[in-house]
Amino acid sequence: MLLFLLRALSYLPLGFLHGCGRIVGKTVYLIPGRYRNRLRKNAAQAGYTSTSFARKSAGEIGAMIFETPKVWLRADECLAKCINPDAYIVEEALAEKRGILYLTPHLGCFEITARRLVQYGPITVMFREPRQSFLEPAMRASRDTPGLHSVPANLKGIREFVRALRRGEAIGMLPDQVPSSGDGVWQPFFGKPAYTMTLAAKLALQTKVPVVLTAGERLPRGQGWKIHYVRLQEPLPESIDAMVAVINDGMESLITRFPEQYLWSYNRYKIPPEAPAIPDHLTPH
Repeated sequence: MLLFLLRALSYLPLGFLHGCGRIVGKTVYLIPGRYRNRLRKNAAQAGYTSTSFARKSAGEIGAMIFETPKVWLRADECLAKCINPDAYIVEEALAEKRGILYLTPHLGCFEITARRLVQYGPITVMFREPRQSFLEPAMRASRDTPGLHSVPANLKGIREFVRALRRGEAIGMLPDQVPSSGDGVWQPFFGKPAYTMTLAAKLALQTKVPVVLTAGERLPRGQGWKIHYVRLQEPLPESIDAMVAVINDGMESLITRFPEQYLWSYNRYKIPPEAPAIPDHLTPH
C-alpha cells in the first residue's frame, strides 16, 4: 500500500510536491516541541537566528520529504531537471583515474546527487536499514538503479567501499551522521564540538583518492535542482583528526551557499553513550 501511494505521488508535478511539502513543513514547525527547538537552536549555532529563517528551513524539510518519492521512482524525469555548472570538477577528478570519494551532507536533495553521479560511472553508496520496517519496500525499489550499488553500513560495506575505490570507481556517503559507536572524533561544526564519523577521513587517507563534496540545491517553482561540487584541496592532511576537521570545514562552506536547505532539525550535536569526553581545547571556557 505504501509503495502504491509513493508511486502515485511520484507522478505529481515537482512544483506541486514542493509547494505542498513547504506548507506541511511550516505547519509542523508551528507545533511547540523538541523538533522546533532543535531546528532553531542548531540554526542559531550557525548564525541563522531569525524566526523567518527557521520557518523557511522547516518548509524546505517538507519539500525534501515530498520530493523523495519522485526522485526514488521517477529518477530519469528528475535528472532531466538538474543543472550542473560545476561538472568540470567531477570530470577533472575522473580523468585522474584514482577513484573518487563523494560526500553528501544532509543538504538540499541528497537523494538526487548519487543518481546524477551514476551518469559518470558506477557508484557504491552506503545505506542504513530504515527504523520503520514498512519503509523497506520503497527504499529497496529506490535502490534498484543501474550503476548504483548499495552496501550496508557495517564492516562488509566498508570492505566493498575499499574494493570499489581500488578499482578506480566512486563511492558516496553522508559525512554528517553522528556515529552510534565510539568510532568518531570531536571536531567543531559551526563553532560547536560535534561528534563526527571518521570513516570518510580514514578512506580518504588510506586510498589517496580525490574527495568531492556534493549537494543538490532545490530550485524555486519546481524548476529542479542545481548540483554543487566542491573538491577538497590536496595534499590532504595526514592525521584522522585533521582530515575530519577539513571535511567539516568543507561542509560548512557548502551549507552556507543555501543554508535554509540544510537539515537543521537533525540531532547533529548529540553525545552517543560510547563517545569519549569532549577534549579540553574544544570545550568553551
